[in-house]
Amino acid sequence: MKKIFIIIGVALFFTSCIPTKDLTYFQGEPVNKNKIHQLQSKPYKLQINDIVDIKIKAADESLVSMFKVQENATNSNTVNASSLYFNSYSVDRKGMIRIPYLGELNVLGYSTKDVRVKIENELGKMFKNMNDVFVTVKLAGIRYTILGEIGSPGTKILYQNQVNIIEAIANSGDIVLTGDRKNIEILRTDIAGVTKYKLDLTGFDFMDSEAFFIQPNDIIYVKPLKEKSWGTGQTGTKTMSTIITALSLLTTSIILINRL
Repeated sequence: MKKIFIIIGVALFFTSCIPTKDLTYFQGEPVNKNKIHQLQSKPYKLQINDIVDIKIKAADESLVSMFKVQENATNSNTVNASSLYFNSYSVDRKGMIRIPYLGELNVLGYSTKDVRVKIENELGKMFKNMNDVFVTVKLAGIRYTILGEIGSPGTKILYQNQVNIIEAIANSGDIVLTGDRKNIEILRTDIAGVTKYKLDLTGFDFMDSEAFFIQPNDIIYVKPLKEKSWGTGQTGTKTMSTIITALSLLTTSIILINRL
C-alpha cells in the first residue's frame, strides 16, 4: 500500500508541476532578417471609438483661438484618460469627428497623417497663409483590455505612438505562473470585422506577427494552463504539500475504516 501511495505521489508531482519551458519567454535564438517587416511599418487606420488629439497652433494665437479647447488651468500639465476624453475628438459610429468651424470630417480608415492633411486643406479655405498655421494629429493614447491569467487585468491606456504585446503585458503586471504564454489571444475589431490572433511568447516568431504591435481597443486574453484546473499547485513545493495532505487524508481514512 505504501508503494502504491509513493507511485501515485510521484506521478502527480511530475504531471502537475509547471515546466520551466512553459514559463520562459524568448526561448531559442532570434533569426536575423534582411528586410523590415512591412506589416509592422504600416500606419494605423482610425476606427470607431478612437480618441484623437488635435492641436491647431499659430505664431499669432488669436488666429486659431477659436479652435483651442478650454482646459482646467490647475490641471493643464496633467495627462489622464478623462481629460483626453473631454478635450479630444472621439470618432463616432459613422466614422466622423466634429471640429468647431470646420464641421464634420470623415476619418474612418484614415491615418493620423491623412487626417492632418484633411484639416490643413479645410483650414486653407479660411487662412490665406497656411505657413503660419501648424497642425498636429495624434492618437490620444492606446487603450486596450487585458483579461485572464495576468497580474493586473482590466482596461489600460499607454500614451505612446506604438505599443507591442510585451509592453502591454509588462504594463499589466506580467503573466502569472498559471498563464499560458504559448497561447495568447488577441481580438481585434476593424472595418472588416473581428479577427483573432494567437501568439506564442516563448519563442521569437511572434515578433513577425501583425499582432505584435497592439492597436487601440484590442482585447488580450491570457489562457490558464491545465495545471490550474487540476488545483495541485503552481510550484513543486506547493504541489508536494498538496499531495502529502491528500495522501495523509487518504491514509487516515483507510486506517479508520480498517478499525471499524
